[in-house]
Amino acid sequence: MSDIFREVDEDIRQEKYRRLWDRFGPWVIGVAVLIVIGTGGYRGWLYWQEQQSQSAGDTFFDAIQLSEEGNYQEAAALYGELESAVGGYPALAQLRRATDLANAGETGDALAEFDALSRDSGQLEAVRDMAALRAAYLAVDTEGYAAIADRVERLTGETSPFRSAARELLALSAWKDGNVDMLRQWLTALEEDAETPVDVTRRVAILRDLIRSREGEAVQDSSAASQADSEGSNQ
Repeated sequence: MSDIFREVDEDIRQEKYRRLWDRFGPWVIGVAVLIVIGTGGYRGWLYWQEQQSQSAGDTFFDAIQLSEEGNYQEAAALYGELESAVGGYPALAQLRRATDLANAGETGDALAEFDALSRDSGQLEAVRDMAALRAAYLAVDTEGYAAIADRVERLTGETSPFRSAARELLALSAWKDGNVDMLRQWLTALEEDAETPVDVTRRVAILRDLIRSREGEAVQDSSAASQADSEGSNQ
């Protein structure tokens, strides 16, 4: 008798499983198919990305070689091919193309390229900062302190990795404009920063010496003038 009940229970259980499968089986199969397709598609996308990245890297390397050989026009054509490349190659290509313009003596065009890149909100912050620095280096000989400060003063904060370069540029620009107060401010900031590079520290010392020399000459000239006035009045 117990065998009969066991068989009945088994039949009932199988009937429940069959109904459940009839109801949810297609969904289970559909989900499984989607998982397989999704996994295959994702792996295919990763492979495509890797291939594209390798191709862009080869193109960028070839362009750099052309740049170093002085073949700037040929290099510019290759950099242009990277405008739609994956990863950071488009930004690197823009930076390098602007550098080539500067090396070729086309300072105005190079400055425009660097300025445009530094103001492109779609770029990484590090790329914008590097472009701003390069623009300031090009402009420091021809533009005033305000123009240089507009580009790099935001990079002088205590946590900025480019603060030493930015502060030195501002100090140099202030010296060129005869703005001694701003010059002292940036020299002090460089001197008090323990992470200021040694080569920058040496140049800061030279600027300090130039300030002292200029002030010393001014004091000496003033004393000489006073002595001459005194001798004239005695005569």
